[in-house]
Amino acid sequence: MMIVTGGAGFIGSNIVQGLNARGISDILVVDDLSDGRKCLNLSDADIHDYLDKGDFLARVEKGETFGNIEAVFHEGACSTTTEWDGRLMMKVNFEYTKAMFSWCAERKIPFIYASSAAVYGMGPTFREAREFERPLNVYAYSKFLFDCHLRTCMRGISSQVAGLRYFNVYGPREQHKGAMASVAFHMDAQLQNSGRLRLFEGSDGYGPGEQRRDFVHVDDVVAVNLWLLDNPQVSGIFNVGTGRAQSFNDIARAAIDWYRDQRGDHSFGGIDYIPFPEHLKGRYQSFTEADLSALRAAGFVRPFMDVATGVVRYLDWLCRD
Repeated sequence: MMIVTGGAGFIGSNIVQGLNARGISDILVVDDLSDGRKCLNLSDADIHDYLDKGDFLARVEKGETFGNIEAVFHEGACSTTTEWDGRLMMKVNFEYTKAMFSWCAERKIPFIYASSAAVYGMGPTFREAREFERPLNVYAYSKFLFDCHLRTCMRGISSQVAGLRYFNVYGPREQHKGAMASVAFHMDAQLQNSGRLRLFEGSDGYGPGEQRRDFVHVDDVVAVNLWLLDNPQVSGIFNVGTGRAQSFNDIARAAIDWYRDQRGDHSFGGIDYIPFPEHLKGRYQSFTEADLSALRAAGFVRPFMDVATGVVRYLDWLCRD
């Protein structure tokens, strides 16, 4: 059996889909469905069972085994980067992950978990080393602190444990995330509603819409997770991005071009640049770019989609009906 925590969420539900594509349906999904919209992410998936996060964690803390577990994909977290309730964030992201890690290590179960590129703060170097890590909010700190905890334990662990520092992930099954959904998702909504896109004016030395981030399609994220499943000898903390920073303008142009092709109207769409919010100054990642050296050295050689390819794939999915 596979366990996917956060399995009804964005990345978790796509991992479930990836396992299904391999013919694997013996999956225990763990999540918190207080937001019932998330269940729609699993409506076309095949799973064996579902457990509420609280019930699952209580059973883990009691030492229950759940049968023969092949691997745990731990995607469950509070991913709201604007949340400043530190007690909540540390309980959900740090303590929960520590409990899962300990449970898996004791049983020699491969443990593949979600970290975040947010640990790097403003950068400018995005490499998996302590000297480059400077989180800017409590979400990032909760992820950073578990990575630090893992580093102190690695030598004593004989089973696989891998932390994945996701960069800016976009793609199917993120509609429940609201304001935390990707730029590509919000651009699609803006184009449908008004035919215009809104991007920030210049900041941190970048021109209007030219802030650059490493945008990675969720299919590529799933590919890394499943590659780790196939390679249980690989452990460590790894960046998961494309290794290529692209601008918000690049995403905007890809989305507008897709709509123009669909409509047969090459005058459709435009971009409006709005003032950069005061509350984000000094707290905004104007540039991110994954250093993929560690992931490539570990043996993952598959190329990642660029924005032009990934946005088209995503918009095709969003408008499939």
